[in-house]
Amino acid sequence: MKPNKNYLFVLLLVLSLCTEMVIAFSFKEAPSTTKKENHYDNHVKKTTTTIEEEKCCAKPTAEVRNEKGCVFKTFFGEESSDSNFICKTPQRVKASVNDALDWMMQAQLNNGGWGAGSHTRQDITDPHAVKADPATTAMVAIAILRCENKITNGKYSDHLHRALQYLLKQVENSDENDLNITDLQGTQPQVKLGQNIDVVLTSQFLTNISDYVNNDVQLKQRVMKCNQVCISKIQRGQNANGSLKGAGWAGVLQSSFANNAVETAKEKGVKVDEKKLDESRNYQKKNFDVKTQSISTEEAAGVILYSISGTARASAKEAGAAKSKVDKAKSEGKLPNSAPVTVDNLKKAGLSDSDAMKYGAAYEINQAAKQQAQREDVMSGFGNNGGEEFLSYLQTGEGLIMSKDVEWKKWYDNITGRLVKIQNDDGSWNGHHCITSPVFCTATSLLILSVNNDVDKLIALGSK
Repeated sequence: MKPNKNYLFVLLLVLSLCTEMVIAFSFKEAPSTTKKENHYDNHVKKTTTTIEEEKCCAKPTAEVRNEKGCVFKTFFGEESSDSNFICKTPQRVKASVNDALDWMMQAQLNNGGWGAGSHTRQDITDPHAVKADPATTAMVAIAILRCENKITNGKYSDHLHRALQYLLKQVENSDENDLNITDLQGTQPQVKLGQNIDVVLTSQFLTNISDYVNNDVQLKQRVMKCNQVCISKIQRGQNANGSLKGAGWAGVLQSSFANNAVETAKEKGVKVDEKKLDESRNYQKKNFDVKTQSISTEEAAGVILYSISGTARASAKEAGAAKSKVDKAKSEGKLPNSAPVTVDNLKKAGLSDSDAMKYGAAYEINQAAKQQAQREDVMSGFGNNGGEEFLSYLQTGEGLIMSKDVEWKKWYDNITGRLVKIQNDDGSWNGHHCITSPVFCTATSLLILSVNNDVDKLIALGSK
């Protein structure tokens, strides 16, 4: 009996369809067998990982090459436009940050502030046994903000709002003739950094928070008014050489942060004295001689790290701007793609002779200074970790990003590894000399670990 032609046709059709289904299924992604991480898993810091897992900026494997960048969000919730700066934050760093934030929120005082404690009683480490001070409160608030919390949303938005109210009251209640905003004296930040560090760090926080109070007209006006008061006090307290009065043990750091505060406030519309800002930048840049590679440590307690990190940060804005101008000239065909940043090339890019000299010198200083700041012997600072070391690391990292140096990734891998390793079991950090306050040191460490959240903002600041 011959087979029916229609039967054979149907049989072949069914076999063909089955074959296609098998092939399609074989290429379908297998379901994940990994358990969803629970709350406890997210807080485990000390885990066994490979070298590639430890590094935040390791080159992606083929499996994740097309993954959309999930960090380096700007303050506006956007992603970095520069793919050279996109990489994932290591899981252990995220866990470290979460532990530190949890500890920090428990340390907040009833008036909304945080305190570092007195220089004469550094044995007191209980955060609730000290008075709140503006400098420490501002550092904590800046860290909370950088860790993607806002006034209106975020896990710690209420803590941030209370800190803002505390700092605004400190400014509003200060005597207009005083250079600082608090009557407190002898705090750890004041003695080690400078008597006017409170107004400096408060200004920096008010600048950072200003973009997130736009929906509240009265609060926005209050923030801007208080920031103007702070900037006026800072610039009135500037010495003829560009440093800030009332220097502490490592006064160069107070002056460096003052420069940062004025620089960033200007970008938000706060009125500044441009001449004094230039003098402030020049003071920091003069601490390092490019030709002789000598570093002035007279106001840095004899510690190279404190001085050179300030130089790298203070020159970063002009260095970043110089690089941007040369890059633009390349894109317009005015310079070859291999053209370095030099005075002559800046002139070809359209700058006047004086501006080309200014930006070219800043770029040269910045390139040399940031290399010095990353040397192992320099990073050791005073010999062990104090708040000054943490602040210096922060200055170096932000400077690298502002100058658009891709080496910042190596720095981030290095410094996050150091910090996570020395974190206390309760989630805090503390110093072993000078600024030993666990609150101040934890705030600074948080700012370093979460600096990737501000990459676009820092790049933009460096390009203007």
